[in-house]
Amino acid sequence: FRMDLPRECTRLGDGDVARFRRETREEPMHVSIIEDDPVIAKAVRTAVREAGHDCTWVPDGETALRDNTLLSSDIVVLDLMLPKAGGIEVLKAARSAGVRTPVIVLTALGTVPDKLAGFEAGADDYLVKPFAIDELLARIEAIHRRTAHKPAMELEAGELHLSLATKRLALAGRTIELTPTEFSILELLMRYKGQVVTRKMLCEHVWGFDWDGPTNVIEVHINRLRGKVDKGREESLIRTIRGRGYALATA
Repeated sequence: FRMDLPRECTRLGDGDVARFRRETREEPMHVSIIEDDPVIAKAVRTAVREAGHDCTWVPDGETALRDNTLLSSDIVVLDLMLPKAGGIEVLKAARSAGVRTPVIVLTALGTVPDKLAGFEAGADDYLVKPFAIDELLARIEAIHRRTAHKPAMELEAGELHLSLATKRLALAGRTIELTPTEFSILELLMRYKGQVVTRKMLCEHVWGFDWDGPTNVIEVHINRLRGKVDKGREESLIRTIRGRGYALATA
């Protein structure tokens, strides 16, 4: 790609991008880079997109925590020296919440104690600046090969049984018809049952990662979905987590 890169990273040549594309056999990933340096972040984002994947830039730790960046990503590239909330804090918060998204630490902190702290907090890999972008891409792909799996074609949560193949929902043995939007919303809630799914995550899942519209549009669809799955129940299966989003009850 045509871009002046900082001295912390080296240029990825056209041949490297082509090779990386050939070696990538899985479906496109959604990679998030949590990095306060805009030059490094844009360079990595450009390289990841050139390799055929989605990439989102998050500029600080506070935003990453607020938006549940680790939960909504397939792989995260994480700087440690972030403003507002440090990378270790972000990583520990995600791991303590049960989020298992692979994380590659990308930082200038390169001592053995620094690396041990990163791994103890839950990092899957650790790359020290200055770095070569083609090496970072190779590490992303290596982790993806180890962790990638075909998504389950049947999702279950209590009495809810969702078939991704037939696009049908069964509740306590009866079939419930869902609109495509309702199906997509319930699919994400069931994949992360018991965990908070933000409105932004739902909007991006239904309408794509470029979604920039109002997040309250999701409430209309949530209420319609509740009307279908909550008949005869005193408490909704889809809980509203005030100020954060929604969570599917686990029991």
